[in-house]
Amino acid sequence: MQVDDVIWSVINSQFCSYKVKTTTQNFCRNEYNVTGFCSRQSCPLANSRYATVREKEGVLYLYVKTIERAHTPAMMWEKIKLSKNYTKALEQIDQELIYWPNFLIHKCKQRVTKITQYLIKMRRLKLRQQPKLIGVKKKLDRRELRREEKALAAAHIERSIQKELIERLKSKAYGDQPLNVNEEVWKAVLDSEKAKERIKEGGVELEDEESEEEEEDENELEIEYVEAEDDEEDDVYGEREFCRGI
Repeated sequence: MQVDDVIWSVINSQFCSYKVKTTTQNFCRNEYNVTGFCSRQSCPLANSRYATVREKEGVLYLYVKTIERAHTPAMMWEKIKLSKNYTKALEQIDQELIYWPNFLIHKCKQRVTKITQYLIKMRRLKLRQQPKLIGVKKKLDRRELRREEKALAAAHIERSIQKELIERLKSKAYGDQPLNVNEEVWKAVLDSEKAKERIKEGGVELEDEESEEEEEDENELEIEYVEAEDDEEDDVYGEREFCRGI
């Protein structure tokens, strides 16, 4: 049989794993504690008749414990879903905790008020555009910068070699047919050089053709309308569920 006075005498004078002692006051870390203080009225272990309010994923629940369910620890706490409306939630607490001590009713209403306030504040903070902090990896940045410098230097060397070969080929420094070089390589180099000259000559015509194509693409764009999603379901509260105690 559960005797509240015996349990409190052991917790208060000997040892409790949830108790946190300070120089001014003792606190309780039990998640079902309605006030957070270690006292006779607030202790969820030393009171066979107890009630508290908790929040899970933005939803408020009223947890009620009675002496009739003390022999079944798996169903010790009755979990009652509270309404999202603040006034309806307070009325629901009055209905569920009728004939209960005024201390528990008052503390449960205080918790509902406090939790509702910080849920509203959380929603407001989510709507604000807050700066996102990103860590700077200086070592990685230096490594990438060195790689870019090396790649750029290599590209300049290749271009300079290619220009020098083209100039030698034009001046016929190697004669009619260069030694130790495939003829297809030289033809490809000459073709690329001729293509660049053609692009320079007909650059204006290409720009005009591209602008006409862009205008045609813009005219072909179509506007699509998307149906709005259905509103969320109405608030359903008052559901009951039994859960295991600590």
